[in-house]
Amino acid sequence: MVRSFSGILRLAAVLAGLAATAWAGLPALKVADNRRFLVQEDGMPFFWLADTAWELLHRADRAETEHYLEVRSRQGFTVIQTVVLAELDGLTVPNALGDLPLRNSDPTQPIEAYFAHVDWVLGRAAAHGLYVALLPTWGDKWNRKQGAGPEIFTPANAAVYGEWLGRRYAQRNVVWVVGGDRAVDNDNHAAIVRAMAQGLRRGDGGRNLITFHPPGGQGSSKWFHAEPWLDFNLRQNGHTVEYSDRYAATRADYDLAPAKPVIDGEPVYEGHPVAFNAKARGHTIAADVRRPLYWDLFSGACGHTYGHHSVWQMFTPARKPVNTPLLPWREALDEPGARQMQFGRRLIESRPFLNRVPADDVIVPDAVPTAVPGAGAYRFVATRDRDGSYAMVYAPVGRTFQVRLDTLSGTTVTAWWFNPRDGEAALIGDFPKSGIRAFTPPAPGEALDFVLVLDDDARGFPPPGVIHNL
Repeated sequence: MVRSFSGILRLAAVLAGLAATAWAGLPALKVADNRRFLVQEDGMPFFWLADTAWELLHRADRAETEHYLEVRSRQGFTVIQTVVLAELDGLTVPNALGDLPLRNSDPTQPIEAYFAHVDWVLGRAAAHGLYVALLPTWGDKWNRKQGAGPEIFTPANAAVYGEWLGRRYAQRNVVWVVGGDRAVDNDNHAAIVRAMAQGLRRGDGGRNLITFHPPGGQGSSKWFHAEPWLDFNLRQNGHTVEYSDRYAATRADYDLAPAKPVIDGEPVYEGHPVAFNAKARGHTIAADVRRPLYWDLFSGACGHTYGHHSVWQMFTPARKPVNTPLLPWREALDEPGARQMQFGRRLIESRPFLNRVPADDVIVPDAVPTAVPGAGAYRFVATRDRDGSYAMVYAPVGRTFQVRLDTLSGTTVTAWWFNPRDGEAALIGDFPKSGIRAFTPPAPGEALDFVLVLDDDARGFPPPGVIHNL
């Protein structure tokens, strides 16, 4: 069956590809020369600020999709993460337009009407300046462990389906994400993932980046770091609110050889049961999603993904809830954490972008290390320019801490407080670049986060969060 359908699928993909050239898409993304960041094809730095909308293609109609994309674009997001063959009955329940994706749940028999809607969503995302991190399938379609399934993929049909998708969307604003929240438990699973990735690469000629979406607490590096098709590592640090070993793993992936960019593609969601245990621990708030943003970025990540528990499932009161969402998805779009993600993006983009490295050595450990650099929800982290033109320290709590000013270049250091909750910066003052200096956040003793920004005064940087041509 795979062989008999492959010619038809390839012809359809060629025709779709010709049609796709009629619109002006976004520039392709690629890995930067230093293997740490993503850039557009002209070398312009690209900040991955994604939102998780797994059920968007499946559950949202076109008016809802347009509203969703407009809001997320306005809030400063640059990427939308979604799934073609969705997790929540994506093979048997039609999308909002009434179409199923496959005939007989066969990956070699895609239904054109369903994919015409995917075409439309990609086009509208591009119109809003958004890339789409597109999962060809949720992982339960090849590993149904802890999922609904059914398992419909083999290495053979995964290769055909991947190549068909790759050809159809070769010129589109996509980043391919194979996997889908499942572990690679055996050789057959690995073969399916590899076949799909290699099919995508054959189909789009290598134009679009590829990564792998792992299960909670894991990263793509565990199974595929050395694979040539894996362009960057994606983690799912998951739905815990403490730094622990999960968010520390971002730095571990950063340190792997060969060097590859790393992104936390699924940290804790806003409005989510903490560690899936709402009865004992309640639901997350904006502060819980802000901390991973800075933990990940300052530990070497080249971007970050946000998620809201109501939005990923496009929850409405008319739908069966998954894990006790707190409000409908339209209302959740404007939750504080979603609006505050853009401040982290602006902070990073307000300083030289492609030379940034993890730099916890900027922080002077306290005599009690669990105070500084801290532990749990109160872990301090730092980053700096490799050449020392700036450094940043994320302080999740109002506790006095010390930094090494001699890690910077120049003779004078300009210090600022940056507020992750409103994006405002306040000047602290200028200091000689020497020795160790203590700083106390503006809200001492409170669980209110701030970023200390230290600049080589001679560089004349604008206030943190103010973007100019660097």
